[in-house]
Amino acid sequence: MTVSRTVCLGFLAVITVGTILLMMPFSTSDGSWNDPIVALFTSTSAVCVTGLSVVDPGTYFSFWGQLFMTLLVQIGGLGYMTSTTFLILLIGRKFDLRQKIAIQQSLDRPGMHGSAQVIRSIIATTLIFEITGIFLLLPAFVPEYGWNKGLWLAIFHSVNSWNNAGFSLFKDNLIGYQSSFLVVLTVTFLIIFGGIGYQVILEMYVWLRDRLLKQKVCLVFSLDFKVATSTTLILLVLGTIAFLCIEVRNPETFGSLAFKDQLLVAWFQSVTPRTAGFNTIDIGKMTTAGLFITIALMFIGASPGGTGGGIKTTTLRVLTSCTKAILQGKEEVLLYDRKIAISLILKAVGVLVGSVATVIFATLLIALTDPELDFIQILFEVVSAFATVGLSTGITASISVAAKLILIATMYMGRVGVLLLMAAVLGDPRPSRIHYPEENLLVG
Repeated sequence: MTVSRTVCLGFLAVITVGTILLMMPFSTSDGSWNDPIVALFTSTSAVCVTGLSVVDPGTYFSFWGQLFMTLLVQIGGLGYMTSTTFLILLIGRKFDLRQKIAIQQSLDRPGMHGSAQVIRSIIATTLIFEITGIFLLLPAFVPEYGWNKGLWLAIFHSVNSWNNAGFSLFKDNLIGYQSSFLVVLTVTFLIIFGGIGYQVILEMYVWLRDRLLKQKVCLVFSLDFKVATSTTLILLVLGTIAFLCIEVRNPETFGSLAFKDQLLVAWFQSVTPRTAGFNTIDIGKMTTAGLFITIALMFIGASPGGTGGGIKTTTLRVLTSCTKAILQGKEEVLLYDRKIAISLILKAVGVLVGSVATVIFATLLIALTDPELDFIQILFEVVSAFATVGLSTGITASISVAAKLILIATMYMGRVGVLLLMAAVLGDPRPSRIHYPEENLLVG
């Protein structure tokens, strides 16, 4: 079996197990058997670290149901191959060649050497950030809910923040904490670092370590690090300014808040589409312009190697650099004085075309199954599902069963990736030794 099929079927297997567990009577708060569609939707949303929900997780599911959701989110955030590899390491088994190749391709590493160490580093990084998030959130939840419930709320929201999932146990998500510096900064801190990629975090750690120890050998940051961090910072700053300018006159979102709270809400709204479904305002009451900017940020998503979705920041930079090169009349695409390979450019174009086609097709299908919905609501829901964000204008629970199944498929495609899913269906691509004659074509 090819690596692409292993990963795709692995995610399906985890979703299936999660669906069965969430259907059980002990997973619901009233002790009854769960609706299969609700269980399937919730399991898919959790494994795909999306956060869309057709029910209120805090009241609908029991502690066990919420625990299963947390575990599914953790597995989905780490990725199927990382999770299974970690289990292999725990039981002391050694990797065979096929498993080493699978790890190499799933982590997008240049070689197979040191894969086990990378897995350990990923797990350690995850635990460090999640535990830090738990301790930071305890002062916000424990005084109000007590130690038992406060601790569980801190664990649940820390895991969901780091994995960019966005499930919340509060009925209004995090709207009740829109003015809390502690909650807002902790959650956004986890979302950003969870979505920026493990490689970036490890490079940052090595740089800080060398600086603190005053090492003479200076670390040269990789192109991945430079592109991911710079693009993330640009999008966060521009997003905050854009939301602040657009929604400041909307009394149902920003307008009625004090200026410091407006800054907090604008910052949070800029972070959460990349790609965690938490919200500190009612998304359904945003202006059309605000919704459109959110859709754009959701579609871009996080960075490769992180827990977020979307087309990724690196894809955006490669495509914008291509456009810049064309406008300047250059024949080479450069990023930070480095030439981008044609294969990477083709991959970026493939990701964009495949993603746009998926969003258009899913939007069209839901428009046919639920014609009473507004176009902007449908597009918002589809992009949120595909980019594994989880934000919603409030229509998720009321859409038809057919529309829910379409969103389930969209979430799955967004999590495994369009190119990987196509490779699983059509077979892994093989390089061709045949070269055809070149000919000009009118474009643009």
